[in-house]
Order: sequence, then structure tokens, then C-alpha cells
Amino acid sequence: MSSPRATLNFGPHLDIAARSAASASNSHVLENQDNFVLVDSSGRAVIMHAEIERALQLPNWPQGHVRLAVLDGMGGHGYGRQAAEAVAAGLLRMPACATLEALTAHLDALHAHLQAQFSSPSDKGKAHRPGTTLTLLELPPQQAPLLYHVGDSRLYEITAERALSLTIDHVPATVCAMHGLLGAQEWWQQVHGEHRPQIAQAFILGNAFADPQHLDDALCALDEARLPAFLQPLADRRALAVRSDAVYLLATDGFWACRRPQEWIAQWPQLLGRLDSAGGAIDMLFGAYRGAPPSGLLLDNLTAIALRFPAAPAGCNDDETALPQARSQSF
Repeated sequence: MSSPRATLNFGPHLDIAARSAASASNSHVLENQDNFVLVDSSGRAVIMHAEIERALQLPNWPQGHVRLAVLDGMGGHGYGRQAAEAVAAGLLRMPACATLEALTAHLDALHAHLQAQFSSPSDKGKAHRPGTTLTLLELPPQQAPLLYHVGDSRLYEITAERALSLTIDHVPATVCAMHGLLGAQEWWQQVHGEHRPQIAQAFILGNAFADPQHLDDALCALDEARLPAFLQPLADRRALAVRSDAVYLLATDGFWACRRPQEWIAQWPQLLGRLDSAGGAIDMLFGAYRGAPPSGLLLDNLTAIALRFPAAPAGCNDDETALPQARSQSF
């Protein structure tokens, strides 16, 4: 039987592939609390439900518009899979958005709606609410991709030279950096040089940025006004400049849940940066992870969407093929 994804069509200027797995182990069976959303240029969509891919057709979807997202349900809080499924289903009900303002308004409204839906009158503490990460790209036709990010899943830009994270993990180290308690090198070491499973903000759950001992209901966008200077280029909600020679990877944190994650991620440019297809990048990523897993590996769910913006065929309008260079940030 063919995969539901076999019917998706993203058009000639996008190359997209996705995969989700409960874990990299054949001997330990985990519940897959991850999810992903693919909506192609004609409104054909694929999501995960009950750990199985489901396909459906969205009505009135604008031609050429694409939506991609990865989600990682918080298993430690209970109902992690259900939370990720609820957000994924909500993304299919949400209209296509051509501006950051519209995207933000719809997603913040979805967060508030699901938070109320999952809250129990008998609950004494907000910390018992479920939560999920959400890293989403909205791709209106002929426009720069729009990023909306909550949690500690990531978006990477991978070339033959480097693997560059384009998102900020919403974790205690980032809270400390926002309050001036960590500098760039210390923040990088705690977020990218180590793996710490704590999280400071999640979709549905809320955020603990102002006070780690108190959970606020609303989502807090990490923008330039809230971030230290070294993190300001990585604001959570922004338009992206993209490169035709890069692989973009939306991924959940199972891929770097190990003792020294940066040693593993440092291999990605050699593994993925020279590939010329998104499908090849997904095959290589999962194959390398299973064949030679990082040392100190923690079992976790694995979900990734690979995205390329290949150069358009000769004869296309220059305006359609212009791909400005991404801003880089190094530590």
C-alpha cells in the first residue's frame, strides 16, 4: 500500500519529505507522541492520528500555499500524543495565512481554545495541563516563508559547511539569558552542547518565562524586545530568507537527545549538506541515526521534515527564483 504522502504535490519549486518514528530502537517500543503536518499546494494534507498517517483534502485552500509543522507532545505531563494531535487537527482547520500578523493571531487563538478544552475544573495546578512543541513554516506563494515557533523542536539550515539552528529552544537556559544571567557562550553550551529535558514554554501548556515558579496561560513570543542581543536574530515569529543550496530541517528533539549532541549535529553538513533531494536527506538522517547512533543516546520519538528550495528551471521569471541569503548567527 502506498503512503498517504505519495499523493502530495508541492509544485516545482519546493522539495519536501517527512518521516516520524516512535524511536530508533527495535527492542524498545514507545508511544509516538510526535506529530507532523504537511499541506501541499492544492490543499491535500497529511497528519498523524493514533500514530498512523492520515490524509485528507482541505476545502477552499488557496492554490500554491504550503504549510509544514512538527510537534512533540510532552509525555511527562500526560496526554502528550493527544495534545499534539489536537494542535495538528487545529492547523488543518486554520485558514492559509499570508502575513505574520494573521498567522500569529490564528495560532494564538488556537492555543487559547485548546488550553480551555484541555483544562479540567478539578485541576488544582496549571502544570498538569498537557503541552506540545510547535515549529511551523507557512509558505505563501511568491513570498518568504513565515516561521512560528514554540518549545524546543528546531529548524535547522544545513549546507555543506555548517548546520545552523534558526530557532531558540524555550528552556530554562533561555529564561536565564533573557534575565541577563547567561551570556552567549554559556547559553550555547547549555542548549546545544548538552541535552536537558526541561522546557519553559509549550503550546497549550503556557509559559514560565517571567517566573520559573509560575505558569502563565498565554504564549510569549521571544522577539527582539525580550531577547538578549546575541539571540535577537532568532526571534520566534519572523519571515525567513532561504538559500537554494541548503537543506532545511524541522525536527523534534529526539535527534539530539544524547550526551554530547553537538558532536552528532556537527556530522550533519557531511551527511546532509551535499544531498540534492529532501527525500535523500530524510533517508540519510534516519539511517545514520539508527546505524551509528550518538553516544549516550536517550530513547525518544523522532520526527523530521526536510525542505529544499531548488533553483527553478531555466526560463522562469527571475522574481520567482530570487532566494536571498539567510542571516547567520554564530557563538
